Amino acid sequence: MREWEKMTTGRLYNPADAEIGRHHIRGMSLCDRFNRTPFLRAKKKQKLLEKLIPSAIGKNLTVFSPLHCEYGENIFVGKDCFLNYGCTLLDVAPITLEDGVWIGANVVLATPLHPYLAEERMIKAYPDGVHDLEYAKPITIGKNCWICSGAIVSGGVTIGENCIVAAGAVVTKDVPNNSIVGGVPARVIRSIDEADRINVWDAYQTERFPVSHRDAGK
Repeated sequence: MREWEKMTTGRLYNPADAEIGRHHIRGMSLCDRFNRTPFLRAKKKQKLLEKLIPSAIGKNLTVFSPLHCEYGENIFVGKDCFLNYGCTLLDVAPITLEDGVWIGANVVLATPLHPYLAEERMIKAYPDGVHDLEYAKPITIGKNCWICSGAIVSGGVTIGENCIVAAGAVVTKDVPNNSIVGGVPARVIRSIDEADRINVWDAYQTERFPVSHRDAGK
């Protein structure tokens, strides 16, 4: 098994491997070019984004730079996703954003993991050279989720559909569908249900404040 395949499937791998290095240089170079391309050069910027993240082609992905990622090709997006300023996607293992996922500013999605024991974590001499051994776990964010600013999602987490992750939350466990989670570590605060309806078009037309049925009853 190639080191790249080990890396992307959650096995221990050698990060000093030459093939991984080529992928890494490609991803980080494209990310750098995307970030340095002026906002007003929208077509070139989008072309670079879709070269960095090939799964984005034809998906209407919108990203406000700066974006930080390692490979890009391990990020898999559905339709109409959005990433705000300063997001970091450490895509050592696959990161999947299903349709309609919105990511707030300065969110971190981090798949990499290291052994807990320092003697296993540190760089040392192995039969194939001097390096450390690392691994990673995938992150999946379900359809129509909103990950608010400053949240962190750890490797191995799956967030269900229609969820909201509160600002600054640290998500270390799976999240069920239709949930609001917050805190460090994040926990389920409550479910999202019909009482959260604002009737947005009516509120917009009548210029009233966006108050949900739940809040109106308080």
